[in-house]
Amino acid sequence: MARVVLKDVRKSYGEHEVIHGIDLTIEDGEFCVFVGPSGCGKSTLLRMISGLEEVTSGSIEIDGRDVTHAEPSDRGIAMVFQSYALYPHLTVAENIGFGLSLARKPKDEIRKRVEDTARILQLEHLLDRKPKALSGGQRQRVAIGRAIIRNPDVFLFDEPLSNLDAALRSQMRIELTDLHAEFKATMIYVTHDQVEAMTMADKIVVLNGGRIEQVGSPMELYDNPASEFVAGFIGSPKMNLYDGEAAAKMGCRTYGIRPEHLKLSDSDGKWKGAVRHVERLGADTIVHLETEALGPMIARVEGSRNFAPNDTVYASPVEGREVLFR
Repeated sequence: MARVVLKDVRKSYGEHEVIHGIDLTIEDGEFCVFVGPSGCGKSTLLRMISGLEEVTSGSIEIDGRDVTHAEPSDRGIAMVFQSYALYPHLTVAENIGFGLSLARKPKDEIRKRVEDTARILQLEHLLDRKPKALSGGQRQRVAIGRAIIRNPDVFLFDEPLSNLDAALRSQMRIELTDLHAEFKATMIYVTHDQVEAMTMADKIVVLNGGRIEQVGSPMELYDNPASEFVAGFIGSPKMNLYDGEAAAKMGCRTYGIRPEHLKLSDSDGKWKGAVRHVERLGADTIVHLETEALGPMIARVEGSRNFAPNDTVYASPVEGREVLFR
């Protein structure tokens, strides 16, 4: 395990600065997720930690060592990429043990460590297969195995599940969380998917335009967003946000209410509106409204509800769940 410390880390391409003075500490054994929209700098920041991108200024420490200018191989890290990057002519066993073979480790040691790694990832029955005979989820497990076998201080994941379908992504989220619990290793994970961030992280770092918007646990960010950006990014569907005259009447710059914190009634409520669209998901129903006072609004209600387009409904906030940005 290792503590990762970033001090005023900056990255520029010519005169264009893309990472603006990041200060961040990731504790030993933490599962930390960098999340944000495309172009926010999360992958660039991860690549600087790995040594694949040079740091323009500032410093990076891993396990108390300054690795700002160290080679990737000297940082005690292992990285799993979005692309599996497996060697097609090698078997699963040879792919997993490739790094050890390069390091000229004894064959008996390589075989034992490959078998141990394969057991952890449930790949024992696939060790003699080539990558073309594997599913996407199996290939990603092999890529993870290649990282695990090196016993790194820090695991780095750059959107590793984005090439998988929804069912496999859900399964792999659980498997990665189980791996973290087993190894108790420091893991830094990059994604644009806030569901992955919410379900996997001990700590979430929300990035926007090369700056940190907020750092905290998933529920800290959900319950107490520090900015309108975080409020709109964390949560699905995203928080309803209103500014201008409507917010001023409520004594704030921006007023926020999450879809799941709205109650709908066909007889009375705070805001009158008309149903525009209904998404029935089985366990709950997403209702898109056009309200007279605030304009578009999204509500999430439990179970299957018989709303129809153009129905008149009334929406009211759950007491204590409104968010006021002043």
